[in-house]
Amino acid sequence: MAFVTTAPVLAANDDIKATNFLLDNGMEVVVIPDNRAPIVTHMVWYKIGSADEPPGKSGIAHFVEHLMFKAATINHAAGEFDRAVAEIGGSHNAFTSQDYTAFYETVAPPALEQMMSFEADRMFNLSITDDDIKTERDVIIEERRSRIDNDPQAVLGEAVDATLWQNQPYRIPVIGWMQEMEKLDWTDARAFYDKYYTPNNAVLVVAGDVAPETVKALAEKTYGTVPAAPGLTRIRPVEPGQNTKRTVTLTDARVSVPNFSTHWVVPSYRTAERGEAEALDLLAEILGGGTRSRLYQQLVVKQGIAAEAGAHFEGTMLDASYFSIHGSPRGDAKLADIEAAVDAEIARIARDGVTSDELDKAKDRYVRSVIFAHDQQDSIASMYGSTLATGGNLKDVEERPDRIRKVTADQVKAVAARYLVSDHSTTGYLLPLLPNTEN
Repeated sequence: MAFVTTAPVLAANDDIKATNFLLDNGMEVVVIPDNRAPIVTHMVWYKIGSADEPPGKSGIAHFVEHLMFKAATINHAAGEFDRAVAEIGGSHNAFTSQDYTAFYETVAPPALEQMMSFEADRMFNLSITDDDIKTERDVIIEERRSRIDNDPQAVLGEAVDATLWQNQPYRIPVIGWMQEMEKLDWTDARAFYDKYYTPNNAVLVVAGDVAPETVKALAEKTYGTVPAAPGLTRIRPVEPGQNTKRTVTLTDARVSVPNFSTHWVVPSYRTAERGEAEALDLLAEILGGGTRSRLYQQLVVKQGIAAEAGAHFEGTMLDASYFSIHGSPRGDAKLADIEAAVDAEIARIARDGVTSDELDKAKDRYVRSVIFAHDQQDSIASMYGSTLATGGNLKDVEERPDRIRKVTADQVKAVAARYLVSDHSTTGYLLPLLPNTEN
């Protein structure tokens, strides 16, 4: 079980066609037939994440995810689901992000009905005890200590998020703030579970060696018996316009090589004007998407001043998203040298644009990567689940490669000039603690 802050790559493949339908209780079901191997991936995506948590209850979404795994239900003892998956040689896990929580199993097709039955049962019949609360609260607190508090990069990341987002709940860590996690109790968990773990707030995605009509019959038999709850409206605070430059610095003795990352608030695929999100995806690919990118070629290969440099656009979010660049120096180079070189590359694109050749190659790399993603069933299921859980639909997934191919060089230039403005950014610096050299 884990919490995540990033969404899987979206893709579509002409050879794999998804179908969808609604159960009478409002649960949406997506089926992606894939008969290349006798396995099936079953995922339930709840439209609830850390950004939907009540004030003062940070970490409750991730906490309830843990309880879903560990607690008993009216029909099954604690640990019975785990044992059932292990006995058939399957695998299962879950994760929580800002915008959704997902549970998934990969099993042989004959076990699909059993997995559906277990998931439908814990969607409605979870039995949370005080002992469950104490045990799992200790688990998530230790998880925070090991994954965040003991990692300077993660500590800085939290501080950068809290500075970048001035109003959006994305500023609160998915795992939660320690002082609030320690106070989470039975009442908090039960209220959150009862409100959000409902069929009409969930999307079922099944990918693999199974026919849509089979999934429909099994879904009606299992999930279809779970009663719907009152409809939910996701109301989020609106992020104000970014008009200041902010910096966050963490100095730590555990750091050996300094690094920096700069972030900008940008639209997501859900909030962007048509073509903008696709242009941002390609801008990230051209600027810092790997060894062929501008930042890698200029800073690592030609100038030799960077140990690494890259860029990232997080497109699949319910509300506004972010674009980031990062880098660390090599040899005698300083962070200031890396920053100046990065700024120069951004300015070049904003001023001169990109060439048709590098744009075409970036499109080819992007589309190729999403085609390769279809070799894994969990990737296929995640493509659809993450999109539908953040307000999208099947068409958004299936048409993405075509929309990427239609992006023009002028669109890439425009988003660079519009959004990657130095005076509207938040930069985090991670620095080593140098010995005191004063006499």
